[in-house]
Amino acid sequence: MKEEKKIFGEQRRQFILQWLKESNEPLTGAELAAKTNVSRQVIVQDISLLKARNEPIIATSQGYLYLKTPAKNETYTRVVACFHTPEQTKEELYLIVDHGVTVKDVKIEHPVYGDLTASVMVSNRLEVDQFIQKIKETNASYLLQLTDGTHLHTLEADSPAKLNAACFALQQAGFLIE
Repeated sequence: MKEEKKIFGEQRRQFILQWLKESNEPLTGAELAAKTNVSRQVIVQDISLLKARNEPIIATSQGYLYLKTPAKNETYTRVVACFHTPEQTKEELYLIVDHGVTVKDVKIEHPVYGDLTASVMVSNRLEVDQFIQKIKETNASYLLQLTDGTHLHTLEADSPAKLNAACFALQQAGFLIE
């Protein structure tokens, strides 16, 4: 049986950073922990240290992502205000990603905490399904439940036409607040 070698401190964080930069898919804390032979909690601490160094790492429902700067391809963003029930979340996200648009986050205005923002980072139906599954598995609430359905999304696409098409679809479905 092969004995695995534990990777320590700074060297481990450099490996984590390299793996995140090279990956086109999110990497879970469990995957990184297995690769480095440490606990998931150690990975969480390592990610926090890397973020403190201004590394553009975000935690999504699918795992950790290193935000790469797009090469010459221009990206366009738009913030949209939406309203729907928690049960309609999957439909809303499908409408958006089916137009080639990424849902970067969800924001609400909480009466006590003020503006709350959570990363969503879904770009296709598989990622939407994984996001919805994670909500169900963890018995988590959607942020929109704190505001009776009202919320904002930051949308991103490689063309204004895709953003326009997604917004039109949201409008047609009655999800867009105008």
